[in-house]
Amino acid sequence: MAKNGETMVKVEFHFDFGSPNAYLSHLVIPEIERRTGVRFEYVPILLGGIFKLTNNRSPMEAFAAVKNKPEYERLEIERFIRRHAITRFKFNPFFPVNTVALMRGALAAQSLGTFKRYVDEVFGYMWADPRKMDDPAVFRAALDESRLPAERILDLIRTSDIKQQLIDNTQRSVDRGAFGAPTFFVGDEIFFGKDRLRDVEELIVESSR
Repeated sequence: MAKNGETMVKVEFHFDFGSPNAYLSHLVIPEIERRTGVRFEYVPILLGGIFKLTNNRSPMEAFAAVKNKPEYERLEIERFIRRHAITRFKFNPFFPVNTVALMRGALAAQSLGTFKRYVDEVFGYMWADPRKMDDPAVFRAALDESRLPAERILDLIRTSDIKQQLIDNTQRSVDRGAFGAPTFFVGDEIFFGKDRLRDVEELIVESSR
């Protein structure tokens, strides 16, 4: 914990709803916030944009032909779920889902003051109660069901300002070293992947002494 008069370290979570590991990180972040007293700043980025900018590919595509690698990745997810007693996770049968509208929606919700609830709900519709969220009708129905301001969000995601903000967030993330999601920054230190959350927490504690 930071001492009186000291500024707590800035911690960022660069995320895309299309990443199951970002969702699992999202479920564990509140535990870290409670233990450290430091709030994570959620930064919406477009994972497809990061892949394009870094010449990267999704694990499903990159490791599809690698013997034993996909099975090991699933095992690591299962271990993480057990370790953190996570009960609300299902692999989305519609994966991969185009998340452009969802990520623009996150920025729209941020401008409307409904960001936290939007993030909770959309992550849920991706990885707890999975739906085909790149279908505009399904997306709209999910917003309505969650009692989010659907009309205002859908109007905003069409605006050039919101579109450019997502482009800018994604470019800045890459400029700082990101190549995928979830990516975390503790100050200027970068960490990639849900399994680095323990390292993230350790650095938060060290930086806040």
